[in-house]
Amino acid sequence: MFMRTRHLTVFVAVALACGLAGCASINEKMTPAVVDAIPQWAGGLPADAPPRPGTAKYDEFMKEREQKRLEPAPPKEDATNANASALAPVH
Repeated sequence: MFMRTRHLTVFVAVALACGLAGCASINEKMTPAVVDAIPQWAGGLPADAPPRPGTAKYDEFMKEREQKRLEPAPPKEDATNANASALAPVH
């Protein structure tokens, strides 16, 4: 009886190991589709997340980002006026 239990335990361990090893090759292709299908309220990607690399939307996103990077920065306010108006006295 002991040998049967031991053999069953070994068989289950080997089957589990083979099953997990088989999942590793599929995960690479399946993960993006599964992750994109999870809603934000359940822990999925936020609405403002950038698109995945290799897609047309990603290329558009990178062009827009590069365009924003090349634009000149808006002029800053005078440092003395900004500090005076932003900081109120603490009583």
